[in-house]
Amino acid sequence: MKKGQEIVLDIVETEFPGFGVGFYEDKKVLVKGGLPGEKVLAKITKKKTNVEAKIIEVLEEVDYKIEAPCAVFGICGGCTHQFIDYKNQIKFKEQQVLKLFKDAGIEGFEYKGIQESPNVFEYRNKMEFTFGDFEKGGELTLGLHTPIKRNAVVSTTTCLLVDKDFRKIVNSTLEYFKSKGLPHYNILSHQGYLRHLVVRKAIKTGEILVNLVTTSQIEFDLSEYIEILKNNVYDGELVGIINTINDSLSDAVKSDKVEVLFGRDYIVEELLGLKFKISPFSFFQTNTLGAEKLYSVVRDFMSDAKDKIVFDLYCGTGTIGQIVAQNAKKVIGVELIEEAVKSANENAKYNGLENCTFIAGDVKEVIKNINEKPDIIILDPPRPGVSPEALKYVINFAPKEIIYVSCNPKTLVENLKQLKENGYEVKALKIVDMFPHTPHVECVVLMSKVEK
Repeated sequence: MKKGQEIVLDIVETEFPGFGVGFYEDKKVLVKGGLPGEKVLAKITKKKTNVEAKIIEVLEEVDYKIEAPCAVFGICGGCTHQFIDYKNQIKFKEQQVLKLFKDAGIEGFEYKGIQESPNVFEYRNKMEFTFGDFEKGGELTLGLHTPIKRNAVVSTTTCLLVDKDFRKIVNSTLEYFKSKGLPHYNILSHQGYLRHLVVRKAIKTGEILVNLVTTSQIEFDLSEYIEILKNNVYDGELVGIINTINDSLSDAVKSDKVEVLFGRDYIVEELLGLKFKISPFSFFQTNTLGAEKLYSVVRDFMSDAKDKIVFDLYCGTGTIGQIVAQNAKKVIGVELIEEAVKSANENAKYNGLENCTFIAGDVKEVIKNINEKPDIIILDPPRPGVSPEALKYVINFAPKEIIYVSCNPKTLVENLKQLKENGYEVKALKIVDMFPHTPHVECVVLMSKVEK
């Protein structure tokens, strides 16, 4: 096989994250979007660690494939699996995670099944849209990057991952700025004004925050735009409009300056009876109702901890720590992002929790200087997982139990192998789907120290 070669494959199974698996000349080939039972004509795109291919044509379809309800599915990069009904999406995610565990030699635990997302559509409480164009030099678009064209953005005014309040804001914003002829920011030339539109809506309280991200290259009076957004009729309540100035070269949403144009710069969301203030740049699980399911699993795995000290590492805005604090003697949270830690401490005070402390810093550095000895450690790292160095400190604390929440089962099993080698055994696994129509999934693992 060589890069660019076209081959015919029978897809026999799936592999995380969302690949179909076929074999050609006894070599495994990963096919993005391939479904078990399909026969496809595919082109080899990569030949390094794994052989990967993209579908050119489906030669034999499967009977469980459905028509995607979204008008821009396949053009937009937001969803990848709308052509599969939700029950099959769940089945494939379950198979992929369990295969990773089996291949890693992690067996003998209690498998507690997979929790479906409470909402299959309109489940996101935050969406980040990009200003751009679909055709170079064409009319202004506002939506997501497309996988079929480099640097192109397709308008997602009908996106089904968010509710109609989001769609109304996106439509109003796009039509207004189209009429003004303002240039979008060009990532190559670093010129332009309009960069992103970030919308947050609390599912429980209905509060909406709109964040228009621009450069400082043009001075523009946004008062007319503010009135348009305020005059829209929403199911929820618009509580804030802000303008973030971002002159960085990166395409990520960053802040040089934030100006509150209307109302306030945060929303309040409820989660399992607690309230959380969510600022423009705070991390908060994007599926509120799914997060309640996820954190309920963590709480159930922890059982009775009234006399126990809990470390919540990679704690973000402290949602998990505060939820389990009601059933713990003391919770100490550690998070790298200072703003998140500030929010965590504010939210703990907001919820009247006096047994929580949140510390800003790199986990592997901060835990060197904590004198308390944890009975339970909760790990909720980003996609790369826990670094081997940080994991050594976790192991040295020798907690009786470790609860690991992972958004990437591949790095999860690598960390679990290291923990197993150092005296821990996997007791239970629960999969929680937070991201319907995407390949992503969350896992919660309970580990306990093997008594010698």
